[in-house]
Amino acid sequence: MHKFLTRRSLITSAALGAGGLLSGCDALSRSSGFQNILASAEDANFLVQRALGDRMELASEYSVADLSPKFRANGTRDPGTPVYAESAAQGFADWQLRLTGLFAKPQSFSMSALLSMPQRTQITRHDCVEGWSAIGQWTGVPLKLLLDLAQLQDKAKFLVFHCADLLGGRPYYESIDLLDAFHPQTIMAHRLNDEAVPIENGAPLRLRVERQLGYKHAKYVTEIEAVSTLDNIGSGKGGYWEDVANYEWYAGI
Repeated sequence: MHKFLTRRSLITSAALGAGGLLSGCDALSRSSGFQNILASAEDANFLVQRALGDRMELASEYSVADLSPKFRANGTRDPGTPVYAESAAQGFADWQLRLTGLFAKPQSFSMSALLSMPQRTQITRHDCVEGWSAIGQWTGVPLKLLLDLAQLQDKAKFLVFHCADLLGGRPYYESIDLLDAFHPQTIMAHRLNDEAVPIENGAPLRLRVERQLGYKHAKYVTEIEAVSTLDNIGSGKGGYWEDVANYEWYAGI
């Protein structure tokens, strides 16, 4: 089982282990502005992330020979709602991915439109917080292409992924920052191991953000909302499990 650290312990670890990044900036650490950053959960996460190395580095990729015999499902296995069941019965031909919020050109993409775009295929390892891993081949549209089409506004800092499944009566959602959004391995995947993504794995569309743990890989995605803050989404912590179980917002591996 992966151990989740508190934001305070992460900040302390970064200070001690990342080349003395914080301790080497005494003047900065004494400033009132710096203290305000540490008081903000969002900005404290950013501080730690930047201390942990090059987040644009690629996650390891594997060969077909390395594929797991079965790619296990994490989280919801089937949204089970009438709307989702009806869409599944149509082979998700009516599925729409909406880009909303802080875009200059908010828009919606059908599955056929997404399939007509340039695709990326990658074989990567999925690490689940439950303690298991699986290697799968994912194909999908690089998220960067969609963001370029919709044109993010300058105020945008995060992308929120709204999903078709409910947990405990609450809509599932996750979020990432723009560094992960523009990472070359961040894709909206519609194929797993050269087949349409199964329902249990997030059909018809799921996020793959390969530098983070599995709970960040939102399934059944219906909407990508660009926002300037996470304060007004869910309970304000950036994701369903972050809200209900205090999982860390940044789950980098």
